[in-house]
Amino acid sequence: MLFAVRMDVDLPPDLDSEVRADLLARERAYCQTLQKSGEWAHIWRCVGQYANISVFDVQDNEALHRILWDLPLHPYMNIEVTPLAQHPSDLAAG
Repeated sequence: MLFAVRMDVDLPPDLDSEVRADLLARERAYCQTLQKSGEWAHIWRCVGQYANISVFDVQDNEALHRILWDLPLHPYMNIEVTPLAQHPSDLAAG
């Protein structure tokens, strides 16, 4: 199943710099592991914002839920999920 996911990050400005660095390092490692597995199919930065739009290719809703809840930055995120379906005008649908 494909999902488009927008993630907006809002880290507290007074977050300890070492805690921030650790969170970001763990987030990057987790994201890259999921990219290598193919579950995190695409990630794009939203220009001028601390946000991204990603495409996940996972088995089901529960798999996506688990992935999102396990993000180290999850407590500091606003997440919007949109399930995707193939468009009938897509050349690949032919």
